[in-house]
Amino acid sequence: MLITELKPYEEVLELLNEGEKVFLVGCTGCAEVCATGGEAQVLETAEQLGKSGIEVTGSTTIDFLCNKALAAIRLSRSRDAIQKADKILILSCGIGVQAVSNMVVKPVMPLCNTVNTGGMQGLWFAEERCEQCGDCLLEMTGGICPVTTCTKHLVNGPCGGAKDGKCEVDKEKDCGWVLIYERLKELGRLENLRRKIKPPDYSRREASAGMRKSRFWAMVE
Repeated sequence: MLITELKPYEEVLELLNEGEKVFLVGCTGCAEVCATGGEAQVLETAEQLGKSGIEVTGSTTIDFLCNKALAAIRLSRSRDAIQKADKILILSCGIGVQAVSNMVVKPVMPLCNTVNTGGMQGLWFAEERCEQCGDCLLEMTGGICPVTTCTKHLVNGPCGGAKDGKCEVDKEKDCGWVLIYERLKELGRLENLRRKIKPPDYSRREASAGMRKSRFWAMVE
């Protein structure tokens, strides 16, 4: 199980442009347990956005967003509403956000941060990974996580060692920032590369004292 918490609503609004239309996706798996992604949270978020002048073209919840076969079927039923949206806003862990990004050619935006639980990653058998950094950057990087795809965990662009699109540490591995560049190019959002990402807050990558005393900690030990 991966634990999530909602991003501050003010932070969400800062990343939405005036007049943008959005489609909401919630996860009724782990995120619903955390009260961050179930149907109630999706409806509450849609109401908040509406009051802020953001048009919601539609919404859906998926039992386990990390189940790409199930997610693909459910998302296909909302194809028209998704097509009308400028961005897909996702209430789930980082894995769910990446999974949707790999299925739909639309900018994705996480509405949650994945909380560090001391190394527990959950059960997931595909390429998407979440380091539980506590400050999800996937909106900036086209739905590809720089922390997990870049061997050096760089968040503001590639190092100088990449060659022919491959990582200097592992010549068989694609450079994470080349993948991010190609994804942003496909989405028409290369301007994101000009936006400076704030330095990581490494305190968020450790389980807090409050988390270690919570019922969630007992569930994932």
